[in-house]
Amino acid sequence: MNTSSPVTLITGASSGIGRVTALELARAGHRVVLAGRSASKHQPVLDEIAALPASPQALWLELDLGDLTSVAACAQAFLDLGWPLHTLILNAGLAGQRGRSASGFEMAFGVNHLGHFALAQALLPCLQASAPARVITVASKMHFRANGLDWEALQRPTASLTGVPEYNVSKLANVLFATELARRLAGSGVESYVVHPGIVATEVWRHVPALVRPLLRLMWGMITPQEGARSTLKCATAPSAELQHGGYYDRERLKPPSAVAQDLALAQALWARSTAWCTGAQIGQAGGSGAAL
Repeated sequence: MNTSSPVTLITGASSGIGRVTALELARAGHRVVLAGRSASKHQPVLDEIAALPASPQALWLELDLGDLTSVAACAQAFLDLGWPLHTLILNAGLAGQRGRSASGFEMAFGVNHLGHFALAQALLPCLQASAPARVITVASKMHFRANGLDWEALQRPTASLTGVPEYNVSKLANVLFATELARRLAGSGVESYVVHPGIVATEVWRHVPALVRPLLRLMWGMITPQEGARSTLKCATAPSAELQHGGYYDRERLKPPSAVAQDLALAQALWARSTAWCTGAQIGQAGGSGAAL
């Protein structure tokens, strides 16, 4: 094992753009940690990495992003390896699955944002000690369709039939988190980027009602996972001088996110609430009455 090779931890690498990203980084010599719920679903990816000419090291860690206890256990399992961490890729996501997460939040928000927020917070000291390092958050241009964050709705089961409006809100939270993380980490040696990979035809949409999925593919012009992984790989591998810290990359191009996603007060409020929720503080303590912002 080459202990000097960079280390990447990526969530949701059993399929889709996560799988492509993990394989490409392994080909580039990274030690890759795949974090997800199912060992059996990740094993083919591990086997494919093991078959690469350089046989880079790869392993799986159990992670259920909807369960904050599982997130904490995954972070601790990684820290117990004693490895540095140079790239954290917050890639996993779901859309259309209704209900609450295991920790009691609206499903898409609890998995897509809050679980990743908790994971990043737990691993941040390791990232800082390993600097230069990067955090890459996979969001979506669907965040443009979210008008704000209704704090009370984030604590209730999914309200819509398709779950798409809640997905949009979770992607807004991803962008707000990544840009606020960049602000907080300025000058630390840890960079934060957020990407819209394109609307990718992956398993993320498997919970959307079957009759709706073909319409979404047609309306949104879904692309392949190989195409979708390009933005993540650019932010993971390009020289820092070619990237903008805190930048939002839409299919590899630097673009401004939505006006709501640039709301500093909203980003700070989300950070405060997410911190309180992840540390078990009283839900709703961090200001506001629950009205949409």
